[in-house]
Amino acid sequence: MKLILLFSISLWVCSSFSNSQRNFQNRTSNFQVGVILDLESMVGSMGLSCMSMALSDFYSVHSNYSTRLSLHVRDSRGQVIEAAAAGLDLLKDVKVDAILGPQTSGQANFLMDLGDRAQVPIISFSATSPSLHTRTPYFVQSAQGDETQVGAIAAIVNAFQWSQVVIIYEDSEYGSGIVPYLSNAFQSVNAHISYRSVFPVSASDDFVLKELYKMMTLQTRVFVVHMSYTLGARLFLKAKEIGMMDKGYAWIITSGLTDSVYLMDSDVAEAMQGVLGVKPLIPKSEQLNSFANRLKKKSLEKSPGIGPADLSIFGLWAYDTLWALAMAAERVELKETPKALGNSSVHLNVSDLFNFKTSGVGPQLLKAMSETKFEGLSGKFHLVDGKMESSSYQIINVVGSGQKKVGIWIPSHGIRRELNMNSTTTNHTNSREYIRSIIWPGDSTVVPKGWEVPMSGKKLKIGVPVKAGFTDFIRVTRDGQANARISGFYIDVFKSVMEALPYAVPYELVPFEYPDGSSAGTYNDLIHQVFLGNYDAAIGDITITANRSKYVDFTLPFAEGGVLTIVPTTYEDVNDIWAFLKPLKKELWLTSIALFFLTGLTVWILEHRVSSAFRGPPSQHVGMIFYFPFSTLVFAHREKIVNNLARLVVVVWMFVILILSSTYTASLSSRLTVQRLQPSITDVGELIKKREFVGCQEGSFIVDFLKKQGFEGSRIRTFTSPYDCDEALSRGSKNGGISAFYDVIPYSKLFLSNHCDKYMTVGPTHRTDGFAFAFPKGSPLVADVSRAVIELTENGKILEMEQNWLRNEPTCAGQEESMNSITISLQSFKGLFAITGGVTAICLLVFIASYLYRYRDFHGRISNSPITIWSKVVAICRHFDERSLSSGLSPQDKLPEATIICSENSIQPTDLPRSHEIVSSAPEDASGAIHLEDMSSAQHSGVVHPSA
Repeated sequence: MKLILLFSISLWVCSSFSNSQRNFQNRTSNFQVGVILDLESMVGSMGLSCMSMALSDFYSVHSNYSTRLSLHVRDSRGQVIEAAAAGLDLLKDVKVDAILGPQTSGQANFLMDLGDRAQVPIISFSATSPSLHTRTPYFVQSAQGDETQVGAIAAIVNAFQWSQVVIIYEDSEYGSGIVPYLSNAFQSVNAHISYRSVFPVSASDDFVLKELYKMMTLQTRVFVVHMSYTLGARLFLKAKEIGMMDKGYAWIITSGLTDSVYLMDSDVAEAMQGVLGVKPLIPKSEQLNSFANRLKKKSLEKSPGIGPADLSIFGLWAYDTLWALAMAAERVELKETPKALGNSSVHLNVSDLFNFKTSGVGPQLLKAMSETKFEGLSGKFHLVDGKMESSSYQIINVVGSGQKKVGIWIPSHGIRRELNMNSTTTNHTNSREYIRSIIWPGDSTVVPKGWEVPMSGKKLKIGVPVKAGFTDFIRVTRDGQANARISGFYIDVFKSVMEALPYAVPYELVPFEYPDGSSAGTYNDLIHQVFLGNYDAAIGDITITANRSKYVDFTLPFAEGGVLTIVPTTYEDVNDIWAFLKPLKKELWLTSIALFFLTGLTVWILEHRVSSAFRGPPSQHVGMIFYFPFSTLVFAHREKIVNNLARLVVVVWMFVILILSSTYTASLSSRLTVQRLQPSITDVGELIKKREFVGCQEGSFIVDFLKKQGFEGSRIRTFTSPYDCDEALSRGSKNGGISAFYDVIPYSKLFLSNHCDKYMTVGPTHRTDGFAFAFPKGSPLVADVSRAVIELTENGKILEMEQNWLRNEPTCAGQEESMNSITISLQSFKGLFAITGGVTAICLLVFIASYLYRYRDFHGRISNSPITIWSKVVAICRHFDERSLSSGLSPQDKLPEATIICSENSIQPTDLPRSHEIVSSAPEDASGAIHLEDMSSAQHSGVVHPSA
């Protein structure tokens, strides 16, 4: 009985489980998902395998989900047409709810339009072109876009200070999409793209070799490669074959190629030794290790030693994409039958081929995908605007049969050795010190400098200007019909600079001349030939100008810049009737006269009330103001100074007079006894106003410079030799010559040293940037040559060469300095005049303050009186005009202050008696004291009364 009972229970349990399973399956909704991949490619076959594993793993973990994904796989065979046909089949016949794929950017470019019409999401884990996701919202890029890696590539270029790069990419949607982003990234780190090499997708071996040989002739040795696996493998095999994978070269590959390195054949891997690459950083996890072990067991990879580090990022993105789609499908909760779609059809005026129904769940599924977030095998899965959120990148060095991680690039921190999430460092850096040791092409550990002279044996062609005269710095001579012999100070400077470079650069000096030996043009013409590529550089006395810098790059200057004006000299006329005025400049004369008047006025104000010598009628006052300070020139003043403040003013003024008169006497004596040179023209502006002829060297930039200064082109004459300049300056502008000669500082100094007694410089020095070497735009030699120029300048080598070349040239003292030394300017007396002016002003202020305080009652009554302002001024002036008897008098004998008593009627100015009348009306005793009681006759009722 027990056995029968147990058997009955078992049957009931099995029956119940079968019924529950059947009921669950009836409740399950299937999402139809199309898959379009190139199943014969490594990425396609791996992607499909990873998606099948993801499907199994997902529903084993989420067995209670009510939705299931049903995959319908189509093979595109690597063709856009096949992919389009597969997409139409899936949309029209299968009526899928989503399509995973297509594999390439070119296929996605067409298929996304079909998805947009049907409102079915097209989800690609391998189409990475940046231009795709902007076309339609129904295209989802569940992979890192190619634009996210350009920052890592630019950081590598910046870390090794490479100034030029060559971009190699395939002519496809995938290849060209990254180029604008690379250009911007390189520009941000001051790296110039010297050449762009575009390879057709089906390029022949001959085309590949032709392009590589062309790139070998370039100076740039840094190459950035962005192309598919098959074309990239052929490129590196041919590069290895012709020697472009040797020492001195640097190769950087993008993430697509980097991810496929471990899948390549051994001969391709051997050819790529030393290559740097970038690929998205895959965080380590237990799930990733488990997945790698299971993948290894299935033997889907060609390499037997597969591990997490060798996993294809596209396989991981395929795995995570299917998980995200399964999660989104569960959120939509499809309740219709598997092939049920919306009832609204798309009414298009096209063939029936594209007339299919729109999906009823497509928009919901797209929204659910954008909201899905989880930690996948490749890292955090999160879509931002229809594409995967950017992450960090690994920097890989291809070494041996594998890849060596040498650094990590983090968008917010730059290059780091390790990803340390707990680090508190926030600064952004792309320093080389954060990159581990790298094995470069040619099994070298030396960092490539990024450029070199092409190995084809071609020497740099250096253009040298040819001049008939002014050959002290550059000289081109010939021995009969033999080769030109080029020498000179600036030629030696260039040779020394090239020898100072840390590497050898073969070059040849080529005169810029016609077959007959004459100059082939101006300096601007020579610069233009460098711009056209006919010369690799131009050297000599080439001045840096803004216009020339638009066409070439200049090194740092090795000689001082500036333009000087040279004019003839004449002897100063000592018999000039106004010669006595020339020792002092006009501003010094005017300032001295102003101080003379100020000192006289101050002394008069201080002495007027206490000294009889400074009193009298108005005409005597004016005469004393001007007479007293001038009499101090010869110390002929006889007036007694009573006021202490006035004594201080006079003492300081006498000191100033002593120095000023001594200086004037010495300068005037020098002018009258020694005949001195002076420029024939002191104001350069006069040359323009009088339309005088001026000159400069033939072919020089100074012609344009003079035109900008205001000279007419017809008034500018050019010369080929210093002898011609000397003759023209001697004749003068009126006799067919010139009135002034303009030249740069080195030539001006040399010219003046040979004509000390005939010419001198006038006016300011017009600054220029000096002489420098010119190279084509973007030439990597510019920085190294500039550093060599600085080195030779600092160690004195250039100065030593200048002394050796110019040691036999005569020298003479400059005349401009001697001319300035005998004409005294205001600058020499500013300090002295400031002292005497300050002392005078302080004494005057102290006196005025003392006067106002002493007679404050009187001034208060005046200011409060109802009389007019003019009457108040007259009253104060008359009061100041009174002689102060306080000096030397006893207190009881002092003159009492007058008191103004105002009646109701206003006082007229004529009602006020003169102060001297009041004083004179009082009788004096024998001692000169005034008796106040006898002044009653001078009183006027209601007007003035002596104070009690």
